[in-house]
Amino acid sequence: MKSLKKTRRIQVILLTAASLLVSFGIFYFLVPEDAINFFRSPSEVAETPPGPAEVFRIGGLVEEGTLVRGQGETITFAVTDGGASIPVAYTGVLPDLFGEGEGMVGTGRYINGVFQATEILARHDETYMPAEVIDALKEQGVYQDPNG
Repeated sequence: MKSLKKTRRIQVILLTAASLLVSFGIFYFLVPEDAINFFRSPSEVAETPPGPAEVFRIGGLVEEGTLVRGQGETITFAVTDGGASIPVAYTGVLPDLFGEGEGMVGTGRYINGVFQATEILARHDETYMPAEVIDALKEQGVYQDPNG
């Protein structure tokens, strides 16, 4: 009787492992590459620049004095985390609360030393900042809590 219980237990474990492996395989091969965007801070991008085909998210503060509007449809600025600064180019309408010194997260590609953004997200009120941006700023030692 013990042998039958042990055999059944091993069968259940093997079946579960096989199911997990098949599920991972389906996810890995069927999900489009652009559907998974990893977050990187400006310091991480400066240290190890990703390839031009890789879509990722970058976040930090819009660097003071770098926001340039009105020269065609493209808006340029730099995003920083206090350790590094990455130039960003974006064509489109910016969120209402987007501005210098404010937190932002952008999605796009890093091409020829410039982050070409396809989407820009900014805070939705005066005190909000994305958790990823807060973590990156804390890592650099430049985060200041808006609540004091």
